[in-house]
Amino acid sequence: MAAPRWETDFGAEGGLFRRLRAASAEAWSGYTWHPFVRRLSDGSLPLPAFRTYLIQDYLFLIHFARAKAFAVVKGESLAAMREKAAAVLAILDETKLHLKYCAGWGLSEQDVVATPESAETVSYTRWVLDRGLFGDILDLEVALAPCTVGYGEVALRILADPARRAEANPYQSWIDTYAAEDYQAMARAAAARIDALGVSHGGEARFARLAADFAEAARLEQRFWQQGLDAAS
Repeated sequence: MAAPRWETDFGAEGGLFRRLRAASAEAWSGYTWHPFVRRLSDGSLPLPAFRTYLIQDYLFLIHFARAKAFAVVKGESLAAMREKAAAVLAILDETKLHLKYCAGWGLSEQDVVATPESAETVSYTRWVLDRGLFGDILDLEVALAPCTVGYGEVALRILADPARRAEANPYQSWIDTYAAEDYQAMARAAAARIDALGVSHGGEARFARLAADFAEAARLEQRFWQQGLDAAS
């Protein structure tokens, strides 16, 4: 029986990304198939949970852009620096699109920007920034990859979910965003970059620390989902 796509689409067999994912299997599965995700899939997620997530995700994106800016500073080559500079600009553009998306769910720009960061958002974003400040480019990319690649895997898992509500799912537009080929290509590229940096930056010798960081990012992602469910309970 063939392995599901989400186990084979991201990273090369034997590469650093898949090894990190395997070493963090419990935390990774808890993130990519969290109850929040399962309820997105079957359409039963309470609207207040999704709105809470949308607001905090906007605030998260601001700090994600800052972390990507660290990748410009720590980039291993001019080509890498250019690529990361473009990624920063893309995320900043995404914040504008995110506000428009929020408006479709009854959240004005004023509602979103006036909301304080939650403890979950603060803990996750500052942890990533810390890895960028004190680590090298591999440390930073390992801290960032679970977000980018994980959302790609989440979409694939939803598409394969027997309980998925395929018709009239209120969250279908969100699912479509991350299932789209352009996002899937970006997620595959992020995993491939981890594999490449693992070779060039001594990933084998540093594996224990990198695996601990990868697992921590997955746990922080779990808490990010959970805050939405908690807000609706």
